[in-house]
Amino acid sequence: MEQKIHQGRNIKRFREMLGIKQEALAFDLGEDWNQKKISLLEQKEIIEDPLLKRISEVLKIPVEAIQNFDEEQAINIISNTFNDEAFIGNSGGTYNVNPLQEIIKLHEEKISLYERMLKEKDEMMDRIEKLINK
Repeated sequence: MEQKIHQGRNIKRFREMLGIKQEALAFDLGEDWNQKKISLLEQKEIIEDPLLKRISEVLKIPVEAIQNFDEEQAINIISNTFNDEAFIGNSGGTYNVNPLQEIIKLHEEKISLYERMLKEKDEMMDRIEKLINK
């Protein structure tokens, strides 16, 4: 029995593995995007190729990884995260997305920037609330 690959769920998995919030992904995708649209996107089984390509660029994950990732291989990747031979793929091909920690490292600075931006936004909202309440 062939398993259906759910591209939206795969995007969510990779995004979560990288520690990227839906808001941050929306921010990177551009003005037309927001957290709600990312949430809806992650529920879609099939995602149009141009959008899939854009998301793969933003997440720095190969398009093939999103297209071919399934539950069984997820366990494989997690168990091989610290190994130099973490591969994913299907019978149609094997894709090397290794090492996953390299991808994560690429995002650490971006994540801390988003965290600082969110903190600044929260502080600004607090100041605005105080001004309104005066």
